[in-house]
Amino acid sequence: MAKRWTPDRFVTRRRIRVMTCSIIVAVSSVLYFGVAARKTVALSINGETETVQTYAMSIDRLLEQQGVKVKTHDFIDSTSGEMLTNHSVVTVRSAYQTTINIDGTEVPFWTVATSAEQLLGFFQENEHNASKVSVDIKNVYNQLTGGLVINRKGPVTVIADGKSSVAPDGKLPAASILDSKGIVLGKQDRVSIETDNGETVLRVKRVTQGETTNIKATPHGTQTVVDNTLSPGETVIRQTGKDGENKETYNTTFVDGVAESSTLIKSETLSVPLDTVVAVGPAESSTPSDRSSASGNDSTSTSSPTPSQSSSETSTDTQSPAPSKSTPSSSSAKPTSTPSTSKPSTSTPTSTPTPSKTATSAPTNSGGSSGGSSGGSSGGSSASGRLWHPTVAQAQAYAAGAAAQRGWTGSQWTDLVWLWNKESGWRWNADNPTSDAYGIPQSLPGSNMGTGWQDDGAVQIDWGLRYIAQRYGSPTQAKAYWLKHNWY
Repeated sequence: MAKRWTPDRFVTRRRIRVMTCSIIVAVSSVLYFGVAARKTVALSINGETETVQTYAMSIDRLLEQQGVKVKTHDFIDSTSGEMLTNHSVVTVRSAYQTTINIDGTEVPFWTVATSAEQLLGFFQENEHNASKVSVDIKNVYNQLTGGLVINRKGPVTVIADGKSSVAPDGKLPAASILDSKGIVLGKQDRVSIETDNGETVLRVKRVTQGETTNIKATPHGTQTVVDNTLSPGETVIRQTGKDGENKETYNTTFVDGVAESSTLIKSETLSVPLDTVVAVGPAESSTPSDRSSASGNDSTSTSSPTPSQSSSETSTDTQSPAPSKSTPSSSSAKPTSTPSTSKPSTSTPTSTPTPSKTATSAPTNSGGSSGGSSGGSSGGSSASGRLWHPTVAQAQAYAAGAAAQRGWTGSQWTDLVWLWNKESGWRWNADNPTSDAYGIPQSLPGSNMGTGWQDDGAVQIDWGLRYIAQRYGSPTQAKAYWLKHNWY
């Protein structure tokens, strides 16, 4: 007998159907997520590639799962951008620090190059005519053996101790080439690799230390004394002055026999300076008869002093340290043209000069974030920075190599030059007057760039390139955004 329909039975069956549908949807969703989220990714670390299975959605999560430790200057790239997709290729290249030489200035440089040829190639791809770049290697035995090689087809010219020779195999490490030539490096010797008109040059510079001395003259002074035995205005040299001498001893660094830098270590006095003593006569004083005569004269007689009086007063003023007293008649006569008041020769200027300040230039774009004071001081590395106060040419030379490592050459490099010309004119001290934006990339605020952000051009450029890569992907895309919004 069929069950009889009742409202309770209807509600129960409906609930069963709803629960069944919910379970089916949930199971389907889980199965779909499991299938769709599972990815096959090619992970390349410093040239070694392996295929991994992962459910990670981002590159950072993938590297964390695989136990890959990434440092600040390491390069990470993916064919799918920040978010992982199936069959993506993720490339990780570990960076290390070497030293490059830009127009004679040594600059620490983080690179992923595997050879000196590749590193020089980064700079040649975005070559800047105003700069010559070479790779300096300090202590080649520690840094090159089993590591960085020249990797140059054909011969390499070796220059050391004033002699030039040719090594036939440029594929060898620099240490091996130097050993084959019998060149033994000292602890402080410098080794550099550069290209000159297509020729690879391995150069060794000998560095030595020694003491040098310098005799420095100490200027003598002049003393002026009043001698009442002399006539007013008369001068006599009582003692002829003589400069003193100091002996300064320096610790000097010589590079290939030429002094490069010196540090003062000792100073001793050989002779003290002897001052010149000048005796001058007393100032000429006015007599009572002169005062009564002056009060009875008309205005024309008091309008100007006689030539003899003028010259006498002038001589007294310039030679006597004490001012001569003015006579009472000068105030009562009220002359129409008063001669110069008798005062010491050191007069107080009417206006106090103030140090000149560098004017802040307006931003080159109407709404952009560029600005700052006019060009910085001459470039040069400092103990407190990698690219200390660089010139525009030095900043662009450094950025050219750093950008080429990211594959930004040709139009990408041109767009980067255009972008930072708009932002700061490539000035390390560009300071936006309307905001806290600072430096070559105009970081807002400038402190985002890290230690040395106020003075170190390398810190600014490295940060700016990372910012463009992470936010826009390339300088061309950053430029396109700038053209729409007048900032980036």
